[in-house]
Amino acid sequence: MKKLYVVGIGPGSYENMTLRAQNALRESDVIVGYTVYVDLVRDQYPEKEYLTTPMRRETERVALALSSAAQGKTVAIVCSGDAGVYGMSGVAEEMSVDYPGVEIETVPGVSAVLSGAALLGAPLMHDFAVISLSDLLTPWEKIEARLLAAAQADFVICLYNPSSRKRSDYLEKACDLVLRWASPETVCGIARNIGREGEETQVLTLAELRNTQVDMFSTVFIGNSQTKVIGGKMVTPRGYRYE
Repeated sequence: MKKLYVVGIGPGSYENMTLRAQNALRESDVIVGYTVYVDLVRDQYPEKEYLTTPMRRETERVALALSSAAQGKTVAIVCSGDAGVYGMSGVAEEMSVDYPGVEIETVPGVSAVLSGAALLGAPLMHDFAVISLSDLLTPWEKIEARLLAAAQADFVICLYNPSSRKRSDYLEKACDLVLRWASPETVCGIARNIGREGEETQVLTLAELRNTQVDMFSTVFIGNSQTKVIGGKMVTPRGYRYE
């Protein structure tokens, strides 16, 4: 059988991986992925063949996985979070046209927007938008337009990839854009190292968030006009109307 699983392994800890993801990895002969993500599952499946690439080698990674599957092996390519949310399933589907006969099955996982929200309380009980601040694949002008639109519409906003060494001021820039429509007192939250060593959360205002240092292992939540702090947790009511 020529089979490629595209597996979302969740935030990092084995207990946060879905049973379906565990089964897909168990059935696979080969596990492919970015080195950091592969290391999260290697201890559970030491008997597997592993193929890894450094960061930003997505197409190379998928080519390795599809080539192995084309040889008749059952292969899993792993992604953190969910394979269909800034993950590898789209690239795999696009490149599969060059590997006829390889069946692709996406195995969903728990995305950081969900696992981070659970740590912070209940910030996503109303409509929300998820926006990546990485401009490696998306022009900053497009990111800026999306931030402004989401802020104007009073969405709760979850930010992926909020900062890096080369983008140290991107969260500050994002907050400045949101502040055009939102109050400086808007409740916000940060979830760091979700499901991994050093896991922690922080609840703060939008004005405070603007001046807070984060990294690529942080997921940022900006509340809407109704979001509040209850018992130290970030909570967004389910609606704007109350019976």
